[in-house]
Amino acid sequence: MHPVLAYTDRVVKLDSPVRDELLRAFVRQEIPKGSCLLRAGQTSQHYHFIERGLVKSSFYKEDKEFIMTFFRENILFTEINSYLTSAPSKYQLLALEPTIVHSIGRPDIERLCRQHHAVETLFKQLLAFASIGMMKRISEMLEENATTRYHLFVQQKAHLVQRISLGDLAAYLGITQVSLSRIRAGQ
Repeated sequence: MHPVLAYTDRVVKLDSPVRDELLRAFVRQEIPKGSCLLRAGQTSQHYHFIERGLVKSSFYKEDKEFIMTFFRENILFTEINSYLTSAPSKYQLLALEPTIVHSIGRPDIERLCRQHHAVETLFKQLLAFASIGMMKRISEMLEENATTRYHLFVQQKAHLVQRISLGDLAAYLGITQVSLSRIRAGQ
């Protein structure tokens, strides 16, 4: 089974013809490490499914990077704010590893949603997942101290610890690399 369909089956069951039509709308791309799926200032027009690889969502303010999240294999995502508002994104989506993505554009999504209620349900669920994830992320940053955020990351995202740099981990946690080193040394 195609990995996109394995993922969508966990969200909503699609009939066979709808599954085939949805899958045909996805375009496979190989993204080299360090390349952008979306640059800051561009408008998000696609959802992406990662077959292999790792992508970070980040932005810069006063030459300091802030990482919002990491997207890994078997997830369907977009830069949700830009996608929903059609406004330029302040975020970039950057491949941290050689990455294989399957992307579907807004016109295909809108057409499939008009034609098939189940596809509309799928994308509504994806929007809900993104909203829940963002609320969890905001809550974590506001309510937890850096040490707790680090331990939560290691506990909940152990699969990423060896795949990201310490600089990216510090930027995700909202701390300096020096502070991260202190926290890790205190384990």
